[in-house]
Amino acid sequence: MYLHWDQQTITDFSPEHMTAMYNHGYVCTRPEEGLMQQTRSVRVDLSKFELSSENRRILKKTEAVHMMHHALPYTQYSWEIGKMGKEFYETKFGDGTFSANKVKELLTSERRDFNTLLIYSSPYEGESEGVTKNHVQHDEANPSEPHRIGEEHAALGYAICVETPELLHYSYPFYDLESAPKDIGMGMMVRAVQYAKETGKKYCYLGSAQRPGDTYKFQFTGMEWYDGNVWQTEVDTLKQLLTLSS
Repeated sequence: MYLHWDQQTITDFSPEHMTAMYNHGYVCTRPEEGLMQQTRSVRVDLSKFELSSENRRILKKTEAVHMMHHALPYTQYSWEIGKMGKEFYETKFGDGTFSANKVKELLTSERRDFNTLLIYSSPYEGESEGVTKNHVQHDEANPSEPHRIGEEHAALGYAICVETPELLHYSYPFYDLESAPKDIGMGMMVRAVQYAKETGKKYCYLGSAQRPGDTYKFQFTGMEWYDGNVWQTEVDTLKQLLTLSS
C-alpha cells in the first residue's frame, strides 16, 4: 500500500480531472475503481527528458526486449499472467502483496482508471521454463492488438498503467523472475518513459518514493517528486528523506 497523506474516490475520469489529481500528488491505486491516494509521487517531466548514458546502457543490455501497448480490458488474459504477477510481488514484497485474482481483475474488468497494459516480450527460442507460456503475436495492421513483427514472441513481463493524452502512470510492473534477462525491470521502465515522450505526453509517473530502494526511479532527466504541497527537483533531499524512513 502506498505511503499517503490523503485519499479520495473519484467518479470523474475525464482526462482533465485525472490530470488535475495527478498534478496534486494523487495516483490511482488498485483496491477499487477511482481510489486515488496523495503520496510522495515521482514523475518525469518529458519536456526535459533525454536518454542518459545509464538509460542507454540499460537499453543495450535488454535490446532483445520488445514493448507493446494494449488497451484494457485484455482479451488474451490467461491464468499464467496472474500467476506471474502474484509470484513476482510475493518474492519482492512478501506473501499476500498482490493476488492473482487482483491481477486478473485489473486486466479484464471495465475499470475506468487502469486502462493500458504494456507487454514486454522477446523472440521465442524454444522450450524452456517460463518462456513457452503467455506468448503473444504481433500484428502491425491492428495497433490496438499485440502485433506480428515476423516471429512469435514470448511474454517476459507486463505493466498495468493509467494513460490519458497528457500522462502515463507506469504502475504495477511485474516480470518472470526465472526467464527474464538481467536488468529487465529498468529496461521496462525506460521503454515506458520513452513511449510516453514519443506519444506526446507531458509526464510519466513512476509511483511513489517511500523506501530507500526506490532510488532506481531517480535516474531520469526531468525527474520531480511531490513533497505534499509542491513538486521538487532536488534529488539529494529526497534521498535523505528515504534514508531517514528506513
